[in-house]
Amino acid sequence: MFFNSHVFLLGFLPPALIFYWLIPRREEVRIWYLIAISLIFYGYWDVSFVPLLIGSVLVNWFAARLYAASGWRAIPIAAIALDLLPLGYFKYGSFFVANANAALGTDFVASRLVLPLGISFFTFHNIMYIADLLRGTAPQYRFRDYALYIVLFPQILAGPLVRHRELIPQIPADPWSGDAAERWGRGLTLIVIGLMKKVFIADSLAQFVTPLFAAAHHQAPSLADSWVATLGFTFQIYFDFSGYSDMAIGIALLFGFMLPFNFDAPYRAVSLRDFWRRWHMTLSRFLRDYLYIPLGGNRHGLAAQLGALLATMLLGGLWHGAGWTFVIWGGLHGAGLAAGVLWRRLLPPMPAGLTWALTFAFVAFAWVFFRAANLDQAMLMLRAMAGANGIGAFHHVGPIALAAAVALLGPTSQVFAFERIRPWRWAAATAAFALSLVLLKLGDGQNYDFIYFQF
Repeated sequence: MFFNSHVFLLGFLPPALIFYWLIPRREEVRIWYLIAISLIFYGYWDVSFVPLLIGSVLVNWFAARLYAASGWRAIPIAAIALDLLPLGYFKYGSFFVANANAALGTDFVASRLVLPLGISFFTFHNIMYIADLLRGTAPQYRFRDYALYIVLFPQILAGPLVRHRELIPQIPADPWSGDAAERWGRGLTLIVIGLMKKVFIADSLAQFVTPLFAAAHHQAPSLADSWVATLGFTFQIYFDFSGYSDMAIGIALLFGFMLPFNFDAPYRAVSLRDFWRRWHMTLSRFLRDYLYIPLGGNRHGLAAQLGALLATMLLGGLWHGAGWTFVIWGGLHGAGLAAGVLWRRLLPPMPAGLTWALTFAFVAFAWVFFRAANLDQAMLMLRAMAGANGIGAFHHVGPIALAAAVALLGPTSQVFAFERIRPWRWAAATAAFALSLVLLKLGDGQNYDFIYFQF
């Protein structure tokens, strides 16, 4: 069940909210109700993966209890290994087999497996808790509280990546408290903003980005087509994923939970370090706190810091997808972050305008590897961007310019929803009109899945 569908917006969310507000105002009932509707939401796509989700909750909660009783560090370490096993099997099995065949000259056959939706995200939520338990910074939780943290439906498919200490302490809070009306208004505002980002900007860009990249399988694109495809995807992925994140945060607000924001105008960044502080912010802090710092961070000298940056981003790239294009994308960002460290240590700062232009150009260049189906297609696109196949004619400039203006000049979703919007009637009428347009647009059959659902 996807956020950008009539089934969710008209068939699931309204009754889920109505019954939520009608059930007895007892914490235990409320928690189990949220767990139940979250499992229904997840199982709508493929009920056969619900046991995997429930199993992940049981394994990690019982591991935490056993660790508390015994103090054996092998228990949480084993739990993390068990968390990674299904992720490795479903997401990376075919990739590893294909590369083993290429390296060893073997002909092992790997079945094409259906990747369970959200497996990366609920796996990382479990790992964050168990890792914090090992560090001595996580408490023991009641089973129902921990289960809700893992399965809560607004965050389960594509985040944001929420830490246990950010969500679980909110569970006892009364969702019907005095600020409920304001929370509802801001939540609905974020839902409408996210839907508009996805339906009117990201999907509009996808209508020409997808065929342009697909055509590169068969014929060399022109300079114009390659740049239009690259810049189109640069803004498509931003509005697609930030739109999803806005919706997730808005939906959670309707049920009484505040999730962390995930984007802060990333294309205004003036360095790669600044970019990763603004892009997929919850993943960035996961990579920092659970990979970069444990790998040494900046505590053991310059060489170790550069190695930790590169290793972290290579693993971050591989997390996004089982393919060498994702590894190269992560490696490029790791190398870029390392170059930034060296520049700040050894050379004078550049003007902000120049650093912004270089950062944006680098990010757009790297997106080619992220979007391309394979290395051959990526190199074909890059050669075309350099002019190897002629200039051609520029099309679709208008949608890209509009997306760029919104991304570079407009207010962020959180600023608009939490600072600028006021409880005015015209604002409510405008939001209702925008939601009506979105629902009509969703009915025309030109809908695209959220990009991050594949990760």
